[in-house]
Order: sequence, then structure tokens, then C-alpha cells
Amino acid sequence: MNVDLLAHPAEEVAPKLLGSVLTCKTPEGTVSIAITETEAYSGAADPASHAYRGRTPRNAVMFGPAGHLYVYRSHGLHWCANVVTGTDGTASAVLIRAGRVIGGEDLARQRRGEKVEGARLARGPGNFCQALGIRAEHNGADLLTGTSVVLAEGESAPAALIKVGPRVGVSKAHDWQHRFYLAGDPTVSAYRLSPRAKPSAGA
Repeated sequence: MNVDLLAHPAEEVAPKLLGSVLTCKTPEGTVSIAITETEAYSGAADPASHAYRGRTPRNAVMFGPAGHLYVYRSHGLHWCANVVTGTDGTASAVLIRAGRVIGGEDLARQRRGEKVEGARLARGPGNFCQALGIRAEHNGADLLTGTSVVLAEGESAPAALIKVGPRVGVSKAHDWQHRFYLAGDPTVSAYRLSPRAKPSAGA
């Protein structure tokens, strides 16, 4: 993966990440997942972004440089993985919402549960990280030159299959068209409107 591909606003990078492959190497083994669904989050202009109110110790990785992994805990339950994009000093990241396991499926299934069907192994951001083995220690990992978590180009997604829609489960700026996914792919998560969502102005 070339850093030049990531050095742009999140909403420009998010659709380009579809088809890319994220690989995580752990003591238990290695899992690779092809990305099928993403969501873009910006900084001060995006009310749904962790960086909306400025830089903090928690969100510092979001401010660059591009090509690093921003990992956070959602609702105290699940880890979520984001690819940092944009220019150094400006917060921008793409949340990886879902993917298709293409390597290490046995290990992914051990982590997710033996009875979980293949299409659901990495469906949803929390399940994606669980299947891949991403945890707090991966926050800030260099995806381009590192060894533990690596982002690589995969098969380019056909433009006709790339769909765009509102973000899932967020209460602020939920109607921004910043979610990108592969139409008809069974690994893509279902759209869910937050019960706290209100109409908003924006991109």
C-alpha cells in the first residue's frame, strides 16, 4: 500500500480501501481480511468524529501521519480499527466496518465462535477486530512498514459495486453519506439508525 493513496481526506480514501487486505500477526497465528465496508470520519468539521473537540491522548493517532492504525474501545466492549488518512496534524480516519476472511479462517473462527457462519466472522467493526486479533496494543501500529498489522492492496473493487450511504449507529451527523460498501456482499453489516439520531446538516 502506498502512503500517497492514504494522504487524502477520509471520505476520499474510504471507498478506495474496499478490496484492500488487512493482516494481523499474533502469537496465535495470522489472519487476513479483505475489506468490504468502511466509514469516513473527519476532525473538527465532523460532529461524529472522536476528534471533533480537538486532540486528546485518546485520539492523538487520528492526527497523523497517515498509514497508522487508530484503535479504540466501543461502549467498553469491542475494539474498533481505523486507518489514519489525510495530512499530518489534521484528524482523519476510516473505520473498518466489515470484511471477508481470506486467510487464517480457522483462527478467526476460534476467536469468534465455532458456530459463526463464514459471512459473519468479520461483519461489524467489533467482530472484524475480534476475528483479526486487533487489541489495544495495536493502537498506533504502522500499517505500511510495520510487521504486526499490515495493510496491502488487494483486488480492486469494481466501481459499479461500490455503494454509498449514511453511517451506521451514530447519533450525530448520521445522515452524512460517508459509509461505503460492496453491494450484495454477504459480509457487509446491516444498516441501523441510532434511536438518538437527529437530522443534521453537512457533507
